[in-house]
Amino acid sequence: MPNMSNKKVEMPSQEPEIRATNFKEVALGYTKEMAQEEAARCLNCKKPRCVDGCPVNVPIPHFIQEVVNGDFEKAYEIITTENALPAICGRVCPQENQCEGKCIRGIKGESVAIGRLERFVADYHRDHGKPTETKIEKNGKKVAIVGSGPSGISCAGELAKRGYDVTVFEALHKTGGVLSYGIPEFRLPKDLVQAEIDGVADLGVKFETNVVVGRSITIDELQESGYDAVFVGAGAGLPRFQGIPGENLDGVYAANEFLTRVNLMKGYEFPKHPTPVKVADTVCVVGAGNVAMDAARTAKRLGAKNVYIVYRRSDAEIPARAEEVHHAKEEGIIFKLLTNPVAVHGDNGSVKALECVEMELGEPDASGRRRPIAKEGTNFTIDCGTVVIAIGQSPNPLIRQTTPGLDCQKWGGIIVEEETNHTSKEGVWAGGDVVTGAATVILAMGAGKKAAKAIDEKLSGE
Repeated sequence: MPNMSNKKVEMPSQEPEIRATNFKEVALGYTKEMAQEEAARCLNCKKPRCVDGCPVNVPIPHFIQEVVNGDFEKAYEIITTENALPAICGRVCPQENQCEGKCIRGIKGESVAIGRLERFVADYHRDHGKPTETKIEKNGKKVAIVGSGPSGISCAGELAKRGYDVTVFEALHKTGGVLSYGIPEFRLPKDLVQAEIDGVADLGVKFETNVVVGRSITIDELQESGYDAVFVGAGAGLPRFQGIPGENLDGVYAANEFLTRVNLMKGYEFPKHPTPVKVADTVCVVGAGNVAMDAARTAKRLGAKNVYIVYRRSDAEIPARAEEVHHAKEEGIIFKLLTNPVAVHGDNGSVKALECVEMELGEPDASGRRRPIAKEGTNFTIDCGTVVIAIGQSPNPLIRQTTPGLDCQKWGGIIVEEETNHTSKEGVWAGGDVVTGAATVILAMGAGKKAAKAIDEKLSGE
């Protein structure tokens, strides 16, 4: 029978006071019974707007109906016709702004928990599914993928299914891109990331790590060595700083360095893993996006007693997902809103305090958000020993500096054709954060899929 409840089935999670002390996953997932109860809330709309809201066009009502029927393997098959990384997307996609944001049930209550159901199906398959052999006929064409993050993995998987010989070049020693180095273990377990990447490798995709394209080898050299197409999905790993005094003091981190030390290099298990991360009793995280929430919650788990989010706008303008903000507040993160840093003060070369000024909101700026304006005479300091700057990233300049004929934006993003993701350089496509700047996993995956389709059409002559 349909479940007409206006509320989602609640997902179990660790209690805040417990989870703030460990790196285990916060949300514990649905049981079979919970998943079927939630799936029964789907109205099976004739015109499913949820699919329109999904950047990779997963047939959402079809997989949900199979969950209702109890055929979780069939549900997995349906999802993976369009999405190669369902366990990841079920955890980190901003469903509230995409598929769930379009759900009809959300008009007079809460939308169907599409993300939680996707996660359940993927986890069930990983625990219970039987391996299947995929026989793919090769077409003799070679494609190079730069970067093993969401856009690169998505593009690689799509092309491998079409018979291409695909090699992914990853600059780091571990595949996964931002999925491995950027998102904490408590939000996205790394064994799960590896399992999904292994699924792409099972399609015949080859991975070469420790290859910095633009340094180890250039895009021109990839083309000269016989690759028929190149897709650039190198992400946005270059941190931005505010340019305030004291940002070079010991104890100031860029958020991606801080998170990489912890997530990829297991800094939370020092000295078992030899990557120390300096976390003082009081930590200030500058910014309020998802990366800032990840950094703040990580600092808490590393033993910081007081962790501040320092953000120059108000609560209404916080760009992070509502769920991440909610979890941060539950875990005791302190929000210093309408506050902007103006200097980092030090003692003997190390961070001692963060000087801030109070802000007020003026008229909307080009982004549509009200512009923050400093209030004169309101400077104050927060005594702290660690500062993490999480105000955004841009693409690393290495590829654009070593690739003649590749047109880029002033801020560094590669310019592509909207319909195909082809760049100004013949035979080179690009997508994900290296084009848009830091965005979401699923949007990067959508760009990878779009580029794969365009590459296939070009190389197959269709």
